[in-house]
Amino acid sequence: MDVSARVERAVGFFTSGYNCCQSVVMAFDDLTGLDAETLARASTGFGGGMGRMREVCGTVSGMTFLAGFISPVTDPSDFEARKANYALVQHFAGKFREKTGSIVCRELLGLPSKIKENPAPAPRTPEYYRKRPCVELVALAAGIVAEYCQNNP
Repeated sequence: MDVSARVERAVGFFTSGYNCCQSVVMAFDDLTGLDAETLARASTGFGGGMGRMREVCGTVSGMTFLAGFISPVTDPSDFEARKANYALVQHFAGKFREKTGSIVCRELLGLPSKIKENPAPAPRTPEYYRKRPCVELVALAAGIVAEYCQNNP
């Protein structure tokens, strides 16, 4: 699947109501070998900057989740594999930060540093999509992972 198709798929998941992390992760179900429902379940809590706490952007968490499938660590004593995984996570985050200036949800949304935590997700209305950059961030994250996979088969 080419980069633009991955991006389109991730954006489609997001605009149909999945959170930012779910949308990025589910666009790569073939890479993980897991079905979309399992991926949606496993990545739910990372949306909204981890449970809507507005910390690390859910799209960055999604890329990190996928890094575990691209560069896995299955033996805890394999420090070279861990080093490779962490390098990939840092690569993904670096590419994202290079384009956005941050990997922190509240900063990307222009929210104050002290925000009242509220676990209730906002309804997905046209206004929601107009005032948030989340669609673009989902597209960016999916594109970063897709380009990496395309260049590193």
